[in-house]
Parts: sequence; structure tokens; C-alpha cells
Amino acid sequence: MATHRAARTGPSAAPESAPEPALREGLDPRAELSEFLRTRRARLKPADVGLADHSGRRRVPGLRREELAQLAGVSVAYYTRFEQSNARNVSREVLDAISRVLKLSDAEHAHLLRLAQPKRHQRHPEPPRQQVRPAVLELLTAMEGVPAYVWGRRADVLAWNQTASALFGDWAARAPQERNWARITFLDPASRKLFTDWESKAYDVVGQLRFGAGLHADDSLLASLIGELSLKSEDFRRLWAAHDVKKKTHGTMRLSHPLVGKLTLRYETLALPGDQEQSLTTYHAEPGSPSEEALRLLASWGADATKERPAGTPQ
Repeated sequence: MATHRAARTGPSAAPESAPEPALREGLDPRAELSEFLRTRRARLKPADVGLADHSGRRRVPGLRREELAQLAGVSVAYYTRFEQSNARNVSREVLDAISRVLKLSDAEHAHLLRLAQPKRHQRHPEPPRQQVRPAVLELLTAMEGVPAYVWGRRADVLAWNQTASALFGDWAARAPQERNWARITFLDPASRKLFTDWESKAYDVVGQLRFGAGLHADDSLLASLIGELSLKSEDFRRLWAAHDVKKKTHGTMRLSHPLVGKLTLRYETLALPGDQEQSLTTYHAEPGSPSEEALRLLASWGADATKERPAGTPQ
């Protein structure tokens, strides 16, 4: 059985790293709001909201401002000011109406409220470093046959068990600032081989970063991470520009593991009490499936690797 040291904590996104100069002060909620609304309009067609399109081919895709304003029950001038971040004290009723017309998801609706009402949400210039509670570390060790890890507000992997390390790679061998799902997904070529549907994984990671950016617009470390990825990854720039928002959730993931081959796993993500920005994610296979047997093999190999390491070697 893996020892308690198999579940390890890591710092929350390289505090010693200086932010990218252009993003040193964090993200601009006004610019974020404008781009978010524009991209939400662009993804809708008139027919999606019950309107007939008699104008032929449109120069710009999506709903026009005047169409959205009409459906939301506000004037075109007022909505235009709002989309350009020039309207103040927009009521919750108006925001709810705009959200309804744009068919926003729950995560997108929450994101809109934070961007449109920044003064109504308590913010910290620099969120405190996240620490994983000892009881959670014990839980990870107790779940040794189940791949499980804790991750935080910037997609940092904060703690994990040995089976998760066997499944996703040796996180202990990475520098603390590299234990980050966004950096791994976009900057580590091995991730494109591991995740069979890499585009879906990348989309989820970016959506979760965008959701976090709405919560902590003044987080310079998050802004630094976004700046780094924007400079180094064309795929990240493309997905970030879409302004899609996602919460950590559940679903199915398909992997192509270098040791055990193809895996189909289900995952669940649960918010941890005490810090709602820390989440525990676990993976399991369908009972009796080849993937379940592959997970057993990985758990066994991970336990053997733990035993064989010399004392003091990171696990």
C-alpha cells in the first residue's frame, strides 16, 4: 500500500515566477465583458431565438444587437452601451433577460454576473495560496486503487495519489509550476498522445480557466499563466478567443496509455468543503471492462514503484 507521502502537495502556480509584463495587473473585466457578450451573440442564429431572417446573408454572423435588445426588453442604445462596458448599475433583471436570450449555461450566467457587477463581488488583489487539508491527503492515500487528485483555481494539481501518477505521468518529477493542467495540455506534446480526444480536453481546460478569470480578475498569477500560454500555444489562443466558460464537472475520458493501451474512464469532480475552488477528481472504469483491468495493473505497478524507491525519493 502506498504511504501517506504518495499524496503530495504542490505550490499554487509558481509564486516566484514574474507575471508577463502585458498582463501584470490581471485581466480587464470591462474588456472581458465586451468580448464575452460579442462571442455569445455570434454563436446564435435568428432561428435559435425564434426570429425569421429576411435579410439574406449577414455580414457578421450571429444575432444583431438590435435583435438581442428587442428580445431582452431593453433599448438598442442601452444594450450597446452595456456591451461596450459603458453602462453602470445594470439590474439583475436585465442581466437575467440577456442571459435568457443568449441561452447561457449556468456557468456562463454566473460568469456574466461577475463581469457585469464586479463591485458586488468581494475580490482580493492576490488570492491566498491554496493548501490541501491533511484529511484530504489521507483520503487520497486511502483511495489508492482509484486515480484521484486535487486541483485548484488555476488548474494547478495540488495533491494526488500514486495511481493518478501512474495514469497521467509522474507529477512529482515535474517542477511545481509545471504541475498545471493547462501547461500540461498545451505545452507538453505527450498530452496529445495520452488524450484520445485532445481537443475536448483542451476545450474543458480553457473553459475552466476562463471561469476562474471571472472569479479573480485581479489574480496576476492567473494572468501570467494565460499570457504564457497565449505566447506559446496557437491552440490556446484560438480556444481562449472563443470566450467559452465551463465549470469542473463529470463525464467520460478516453486515453491511450503508453503501458496499458486504450482506456475509457468515467470521472467525477467534487468541490471540497473549506475551499470551493479546490476540487477532487476521481476516475473509474465500467465494472468488468478491459479498462478496469488496466487500472488494476496501473495501481499495482504504481504501488511497486513506490516500494522500490529509496528513502527520501519524491513519490
